[in-house]
Amino acid sequence: MRVLIVENNQDLGGIWKHHLERQDAEVHLETDEEGAVRFLTRNAVDVIVLNLDLDSVSALAVADYAAYRRPEAKVIVVTASSFFSDGSIFAHSANACACLPAQTAPEDLATLVTYHGQNGAAAAE
Repeated sequence: MRVLIVENNQDLGGIWKHHLERQDAEVHLETDEEGAVRFLTRNAVDVIVLNLDLDSVSALAVADYAAYRRPEAKVIVVTASSFFSDGSIFAHSANACACLPAQTAPEDLATLVTYHGQNGAAAAE
């Protein structure tokens, strides 16, 4: 399973990455929109973990690009905001499959990523 994490806090992204690698995932961490788009241009992924609270970055632009370039990739959004607590993220991102609070335990995030990434398209490439 291939996973892209888009998280501007490298320490937090590293924790998530470590938990996913323990689940035998191949994980790539990007800290900004440009890096995420560049990675998605060249690489297929099964799951994208996307922090909607990125500093000075349009996280939804990453989700939109993923929907265009990697429509098979599932997007799990993480946010500290209550703005999308009504489920509206699913109307804004065609690939969104889950919306989690930022304080979600890393092992729970890893379990959800593993669930959505099983038998993913990227693994077949």
